[in-house]
Amino acid sequence: MMNIEKLIADAGKSKFALWKLNFALLRGIPFNKPHNLEVIGISGDEVVVRYPYKRSNLNHIKGLHACGLATAAEYVAGLTLLAKLGASKYRFILESLEMKYHYQGKKDAIAKCMVDEGRLRKEVIEPLESDDAAYIKCEAEVYDVDGNHLSTGTSTWQIKRWEKVKTQVGNSMRH
Repeated sequence: MMNIEKLIADAGKSKFALWKLNFALLRGIPFNKPHNLEVIGISGDEVVVRYPYKRSNLNHIKGLHACGLATAAEYVAGLTLLAKLGASKYRFILESLEMKYHYQGKKDAIAKCMVDEGRLRKEVIEPLESDDAAYIKCEAEVYDVDGNHLSTGTSTWQIKRWEKVKTQVGNSMRH
């Protein structure tokens, strides 16, 4: 079993550990493999992911595909929550995703998401002391490598303690 919490914690410390995390994520989340999403940084409250400008990620006018930008925004937000809260105590489900597109992507894109400890405590940890589920909105901004603001993704996540989950399924990322 993969210990995703250890992989994430180590990824902020060395390039090899970051490579191991990306290797595990590409295999553990097969939907994202064709996009070649790559975690390029984990530090403090922020996770940074690269969405490459490559043929399979392009739309009909040779720009980064809108759905791919949405996937990058959802991916980086989910990883940020995972990095901050861990997978052993909590289950995360995407409830909704809203995208705003600002500029056509013609180069690699960088998606960033940040959630601080105080906000997590107020919106997730404290509510889960009395409620079965908590909800948190995460904003992920996506820029190209030249600094052009491509899109903003606002994702809402439902978070539950594993013991409150009614439909327990085997989850290789949980351990």
